[in-house]
Amino acid sequence: MAKKVVATLQTKTVRLTKAVKMVRSPKTGAYTFVEAVMDPELVNDWFKK
Repeated sequence: MAKKVVATLQTKTVRLTKAVKMVRSPKTGAYTFVEAVMDPELVNDWFKK
């Protein structure tokens, strides 16, 4: 499974990170990309899911 932090976005006082991970479908075996924008402290927990 591939994972990567793509960008760190900063707007005013809120700091956000966009993370992308590649997930394999158990039904077809094809890979899809899942993106999320979140707080930087939550990135590692999101990748572990």
